[in-house]
Amino acid sequence: MKARLLATAALTLASSCGARAQQTIELDEITVSAPSPIAPADQPAGPPRDLNGVLPVVTDVFAPVTVAPRDEIARRQPASLGDALRDKPGLAGSTFAPGADRPIIRGLEGPRVQIIENGLGVHDVSALGEDHAVPVSPLIADQIEVIRGPATLRYGSSAIGGVVSVENDRIPQFEPPGGYSAEAIAGLSSVDRGRSTAARIDAGHDGFLVHADGFATRAENYATPDGRQANSAARSTGGAIGFSKVFDQGYVGLAYSHYDSFYHIPGGESAELNSRLDPEQDKIQAQGEYRFNDGPFSAVRFWINASRYKHRELGFEEEHGHDHDDHDHDHDEDHDHDEAREDVVHGVFKNREVETRVELQHAPAALSFGALTGAFGVQAGHGKLKTFGEGEGLIAPTDTRTVAAYAFEQIDFGRGLKFQAAGRIEHADVDGTATSFPGLVPDGSDPVSQGRDRKFTPMSGSLGLLQELPHGFVASLTGQYVERAPSGLELFSRGAHHAAGLFEIGDPNLKLEKARSLEIGLRRAEGALRLDASAYHTWFDGFIYRRLTGIQCGHEFDSCGEEDEFDQSVYSQKNAKFYGVELSAQFDAMIIGRHVFGIEGQYDFTRAKFTDGANVPRIPPHRLGGGVFWRSEDGFFARVGLLHAFAQNKTGELETRTPGYDNLKAELSYTREFDRRTTKISSLTVGVLGDNLLDQRIRNAASFKKDEILLPGAGARAFVRAKF
Repeated sequence: MKARLLATAALTLASSCGARAQQTIELDEITVSAPSPIAPADQPAGPPRDLNGVLPVVTDVFAPVTVAPRDEIARRQPASLGDALRDKPGLAGSTFAPGADRPIIRGLEGPRVQIIENGLGVHDVSALGEDHAVPVSPLIADQIEVIRGPATLRYGSSAIGGVVSVENDRIPQFEPPGGYSAEAIAGLSSVDRGRSTAARIDAGHDGFLVHADGFATRAENYATPDGRQANSAARSTGGAIGFSKVFDQGYVGLAYSHYDSFYHIPGGESAELNSRLDPEQDKIQAQGEYRFNDGPFSAVRFWINASRYKHRELGFEEEHGHDHDDHDHDHDEDHDHDEAREDVVHGVFKNREVETRVELQHAPAALSFGALTGAFGVQAGHGKLKTFGEGEGLIAPTDTRTVAAYAFEQIDFGRGLKFQAAGRIEHADVDGTATSFPGLVPDGSDPVSQGRDRKFTPMSGSLGLLQELPHGFVASLTGQYVERAPSGLELFSRGAHHAAGLFEIGDPNLKLEKARSLEIGLRRAEGALRLDASAYHTWFDGFIYRRLTGIQCGHEFDSCGEEDEFDQSVYSQKNAKFYGVELSAQFDAMIIGRHVFGIEGQYDFTRAKFTDGANVPRIPPHRLGGGVFWRSEDGFFARVGLLHAFAQNKTGELETRTPGYDNLKAELSYTREFDRRTTKISSLTVGVLGDNLLDQRIRNAASFKKDEILLPGAGARAFVRAKF
């Protein structure tokens, strides 16, 4: 993917400055869409180049790929993956807490959105609940990609929504020019009194490469138009070190990383109970590639991950019978009362996981009707979830094993026409404890728990056509059929989830979730106009969703209907259909000397309904945005844009309406290039960004917390980036 983005970026940058566009570099789709940045020409790609505000459009794919490049990450310095992606067409974030903001793709979240780091899963428990963080920092990422459509079958059948792929070169694969390269970024934000910093270095000699990185963030309670959002502080630290050996025909490498975070859960009772989580993870990654000189195969690649994850859910002990709605008492008395309350560990979640994937790419074959390229691979994983305290009340320890095989084949017919077919078969074994409840409220009988071992064999496939059109446009048409096995939480959840504020009830008899999708796309990456547009329709058979019942519960099932501490939710299955449009465009309207002035715009919507006519809950609204930009070869970049989110009135059962908002953003930066041989620094960038400059009251329609919290108000971030 990196090689593909580099080719597109170089071509786009040249054309945007008035240069004549060169012929598009043809890259093997099979190789390009893989996590390995090695192009089939047998030379590894270099590091990602800065796009300096140019819209990154990827044209050699059969379905959309949204990219957050390194220069955008360095300017925005997002605290989470959701923060990095949520304003892009088709994407949103859970915004459950500043430390827990998981991406949402086309209204789909949780286990339907697979998050990978350097080609394999992140091995966390974020899919178990919106309050759980993803243990990946965007600050050290080279780029973040959101992959939809046929390419997702490479990573897992659970990714019906898509794949969020983070590449960070922790296993280095190229020797930097001059023997080393380094970068440091830092930022200060006003809305949360936040501080962030990150640094990384790569060095190499005679094929021996080393990488090291580290990051740290800290933020206090953020400001909203209604005042500070209580209990919204967060901090995180982490880093990694990696080694690799690069040789003429490939590479092999190993990396160790550590992630540590501590964040609060705002809103409602979570804030009153001072709820916090402290996730930490240690991970070992290995990967490599060997390219054959001749024979039936051109390359073999492998990826291995092993990780250990843990978090505790902390907070004050609940005071049963205490009236949380009484706000007439003195603030100092309330503070003294909190000081006297006991701080306890409500639950503990531990996850240990091992995953591996091996892929073999066959040599290109010249057929009578076109050139055939392809790859096939096998993938296996084993995860053990252990829970304690209220965590065990939510879900008992669960053991999940998966094994899969997949294949991709592509035919290049010539004249710009390509065809791709992909297939995946997977076996999933989910072993846990199922609890049968007598109903939604007690009827005098007790819930019954027993061990259950559910086995699933999902099968998936896809077809795609790609056609180059005149003037640099590329059209695509894809069809996909995907089956997904239910997750352990969907099957076996059975009680109170303190930090999420829910009493969750799973269904151990859930069936495979099946989806059929059609998608058309039109893209252009060259010339003054860059365009990325797509429209899709997905039909779900047995869509699994979390249904709020309107009943409230305490910690035990026998309190349901009597106490009001948690909202009861039940995992259910119903047929549904999703459809939508995603559009982003950028136009260089005027070029004056070394300066480019342009306009840009975006539009997206997702409509989701059950086949009985009811609305699927927590779906992002229609959004329409646009703005102007100025890009100079002298190093200046400026942008002003407004994103309008319409009110979300198409709500699910027991879901409230979400009002619309206008988010005005602006940024200004300056980059100075240096001669590294004399100054030891290659470039320095300084800038400032403004977000929600109209200080609007913003609520996220896709969030469980939308009625309890506001997103941050008007704020500014100053940043600096130095490359060595």
